[in-house]
Amino acid sequence: MTGYLLDTNVVLLAMGAPERLSAAVRAAVKSGPNVLSVVSYWEVTLKAAKGRLIEVGDPRSWWQAALADFAATALPLRSDHVAQIWALPAIHHDPFDRALIAQAMAEGLKLVTTDALIGQYAGERLRVVS
Repeated sequence: MTGYLLDTNVVLLAMGAPERLSAAVRAAVKSGPNVLSVVSYWEVTLKAAKGRLIEVGDPRSWWQAALADFAATALPLRSDHVAQIWALPAIHHDPFDRALIAQAMAEGLKLVTTDALIGQYAGERLRVVS
Protein backbone atom coordinates (compact mmCIF):
# COMPACT_ATOMS: atom_id res chain seq x y z
CA MET A 1 0.00 0.00 0.00
CA THR A 2 1.23 3.52 -0.67
CA GLY A 3 0.23 6.85 0.75
CA TYR A 4 -0.06 8.66 4.03
CA LEU A 5 -1.47 7.26 7.25
CA LEU A 6 -2.88 10.25 9.11
CA ASP A 7 -2.41 10.28 12.87
CA THR A 8 -5.54 11.07 14.87
CA ASN A 9 -4.17 14.45 15.95
CA VAL A 10 -3.59 15.46 12.32
CA VAL A 11 -7.15 14.57 11.35
CA LEU A 12 -8.61 16.49 14.30
CA LEU A 13 -6.49 19.58 13.60
CA ALA A 14 -7.02 19.46 9.84
CA MET A 15 -10.78 19.40 10.39
CA GLY A 16 -10.83 22.11 13.05
CA ALA A 17 -7.69 24.26 12.94
CA PRO A 18 -5.62 23.45 9.83
CA GLU A 19 -3.50 26.57 10.31
CA ARG A 20 -1.92 24.83 13.33
CA LEU A 21 -0.40 22.15 11.06
CA SER A 22 3.07 22.50 9.58
CA ALA A 23 3.46 23.18 5.87
CA ALA A 24 4.89 19.67 5.41
CA VAL A 25 1.87 18.07 7.07
CA ARG A 26 -0.60 20.19 5.09
CA ALA A 27 1.21 19.31 1.84
CA ALA A 28 1.14 15.58 2.62
CA VAL A 29 -2.56 15.65 3.47
CA LYS A 30 -3.32 17.61 0.31
CA SER A 31 -1.30 15.34 -1.98
CA GLY A 32 -2.54 11.98 -0.62
CA PRO A 33 -3.50 9.27 -1.09
CA ASN A 34 -4.68 9.35 2.50
CA VAL A 35 -5.40 6.44 4.80
CA LEU A 36 -7.31 6.61 8.09
CA SER A 37 -7.00 3.80 10.56
CA VAL A 38 -9.93 2.43 12.51
CA VAL A 39 -7.54 2.88 15.44
CA SER A 40 -8.19 6.64 15.11
CA TYR A 41 -11.93 6.03 15.00
CA TRP A 42 -11.62 3.91 18.16
CA GLU A 43 -9.51 6.57 19.91
CA VAL A 44 -11.93 9.39 19.03
CA THR A 45 -14.91 7.28 20.10
CA LEU A 46 -13.40 6.54 23.53
CA LYS A 47 -12.30 10.12 24.14
CA ALA A 48 -15.62 11.57 22.97
CA ALA A 49 -17.48 9.18 25.30
CA LYS A 50 -15.38 10.56 28.18
CA GLY A 51 -16.26 14.14 27.16
CA ARG A 52 -12.70 14.96 26.07
CA LEU A 53 -13.58 15.67 22.41
CA ILE A 54 -16.91 17.45 22.54
CA GLU A 55 -16.10 19.30 19.30
CA VAL A 56 -16.32 15.97 17.46
CA GLY A 57 -19.97 15.41 18.29
CA ASP A 58 -21.16 11.96 17.25
CA PRO A 59 -18.00 9.94 16.49
CA ARG A 60 -19.85 7.91 13.84
CA SER A 61 -20.61 11.07 11.88
CA TRP A 62 -17.08 12.36 12.50
CA TRP A 63 -15.59 9.16 11.04
CA GLN A 64 -17.69 9.37 7.88
CA ALA A 65 -16.88 13.08 7.48
CA ALA A 66 -13.16 12.44 7.98
CA LEU A 67 -13.10 9.70 5.35
CA ALA A 68 -14.94 11.97 2.91
CA ASP A 69 -12.99 15.17 3.69
CA PHE A 70 -9.63 13.50 3.12
CA ALA A 71 -10.78 11.17 0.32
CA ALA A 72 -9.27 8.52 2.57
CA THR A 73 -9.26 4.76 2.56
CA ALA A 74 -10.14 3.09 5.87
CA LEU A 75 -7.49 0.73 7.24
CA PRO A 76 -8.69 -2.02 9.60
CA LEU A 77 -6.54 -3.21 12.49
CA ARG A 78 -5.27 -6.69 11.63
CA SER A 79 -3.38 -9.30 13.60
CA ASP A 80 -0.14 -8.63 11.70
CA HIS A 81 -0.37 -4.98 12.78
CA VAL A 82 -0.80 -6.02 16.41
CA ALA A 83 2.16 -8.40 16.10
CA GLN A 84 4.29 -5.50 14.81
CA ILE A 85 3.66 -3.59 18.06
CA TRP A 86 5.68 -6.23 19.92
CA ALA A 87 8.85 -5.24 18.03
CA LEU A 88 8.56 -1.49 18.74
CA PRO A 89 10.96 0.07 21.20
CA ALA A 90 9.28 1.52 24.29
CA ILE A 91 9.66 5.16 23.22
CA HIS A 92 5.97 6.02 23.02
CA HIS A 93 3.55 4.59 25.55
CA ASP A 94 0.22 5.62 24.02
CA PRO A 95 -1.36 2.40 22.73
CA PHE A 96 -3.21 4.17 19.90
CA ASP A 97 -0.03 5.82 18.62
CA ARG A 98 1.89 2.56 18.90
CA ALA A 99 -0.80 0.82 16.85
CA LEU A 100 -0.63 3.55 14.17
CA ILE A 101 3.17 3.28 14.05
CA ALA A 102 2.91 -0.50 13.65
CA GLN A 103 0.29 -0.16 10.91
CA ALA A 104 2.40 2.36 8.99
CA MET A 105 5.40 0.04 9.19
CA ALA A 106 3.47 -3.07 8.20
CA GLU A 107 1.73 -1.33 5.28
CA GLY A 108 4.68 0.74 4.03
CA LEU A 109 2.80 4.00 4.64
CA LYS A 110 4.30 7.35 5.63
CA LEU A 111 2.93 8.38 9.02
CA VAL A 112 1.76 12.00 9.17
CA THR A 113 1.78 13.38 12.71
CA THR A 114 2.38 16.36 14.97
CA ASP A 115 3.65 14.10 17.78
CA ALA A 116 7.41 14.53 18.27
CA LEU A 117 7.76 11.16 20.02
CA ILE A 118 6.54 9.35 16.91
CA GLY A 119 9.36 10.97 14.95
CA GLN A 120 11.82 9.00 17.09
CA TYR A 121 10.62 5.82 15.33
CA ALA A 122 11.56 7.17 11.91
CA GLY A 123 14.09 5.14 10.00
CA GLU A 124 14.40 2.61 7.23
CA ARG A 125 11.08 0.94 8.07
CA LEU A 126 9.09 4.09 8.91
CA ARG A 127 8.94 7.46 7.22
CA VAL A 128 7.38 10.24 9.27
CA VAL A 129 6.03 13.56 8.06
CA SER A 130 5.71 16.17 10.80
